Amino acid sequence: MCKNPAMTHRIAVVVLDHFAPLDLGVPGQVFWSAETPSGEKLYEVVTCSEGRAPVRCSAGYTVQPDHDLDVLDTADTVVVPGIHAGAPLRHGTISPTLRDALRDRPRIMSICTGAFVLAAAGLLDGRPATTHWRDAARFARLFPKVRLDPDVLFVDDGDVLTSAGVASGLDLCLHVVRRDHGSEVANRTARRCVMPPWREGGQAQYVDRPLPQGGGGTAATRAWMLAHLDVPLDLNALAGHARMSVRTFTRRFRDETGMSPGRWLVRQRVQHARHLLETTDLGVEEVARRSGFGTAVSLRQHLHAAVGVPPLAYRRTFRRD
Repeated sequence: MCKNPAMTHRIAVVVLDHFAPLDLGVPGQVFWSAETPSGEKLYEVVTCSEGRAPVRCSAGYTVQPDHDLDVLDTADTVVVPGIHAGAPLRHGTISPTLRDALRDRPRIMSICTGAFVLAAAGLLDGRPATTHWRDAARFARLFPKVRLDPDVLFVDDGDVLTSAGVASGLDLCLHVVRRDHGSEVANRTARRCVMPPWREGGQAQYVDRPLPQGGGGTAATRAWMLAHLDVPLDLNALAGHARMSVRTFTRRFRDETGMSPGRWLVRQRVQHARHLLETTDLGVEEVARRSGFGTAVSLRQHLHAAVGVPPLAYRRTFRRD
């Protein structure tokens, strides 16, 4: 058990054979790095396997967890790392012991293809979830009851959270730190881990797509968009900045980001609004203006669609003064 009184939250990481090495390391690194201003650890991380058996990863080494699945009974959050990929996981194919151990936990998270394990345990039926984009089609075939979104970096559905491929586990764990302890702690944790407090956009931007032949591209225009979020930006202006026709610009933009210019722009504006709500005392109308939504009503609608709460509720949740 935790000896430090600041460690009131226990994270239990469940390791399976063929685990992804980075996925196993991420929870320990991010949650271990979360501290109070005086340096007290906010989380304890323990690792377990079924029967405390050694588990082997795809990188050619074996890990011996310190605990068996009984430790889940003492955990506040359970994390399931990804597994490499040949495992034919579907309903009923994980052991009854593991399935029962994963059920009825206060909060459970998966990283990357760990979502297959949660889905095979029946924990994602009827819920939104995500997984690595390369495995999304197979996941959708195996688990049609899950509301899969392969474009996002992570999905927070309250007591069940899932992340997309590989490094997005960092994004999810940092989001949980922010949810538990506010932006100041999360930002300090991010700095210690040498990572951004959040990443722009979703997983779609990393999908392997052949780029169109020829010069150009939309990266410079995307940077220009980020610098002008507070002003109206229409397709004609964007295409003109990129020196392309509207049709060519729209096609190139989707090839490079996985989404339309309008959808990408809304995501960036929502991210900027979240940043302003977390880090400033600006009123909602001013946040709406600076993030390009124009009115508080528009900001409220877009923020609710993105994260499920209105601006003031978001500020209360993620800002700790």
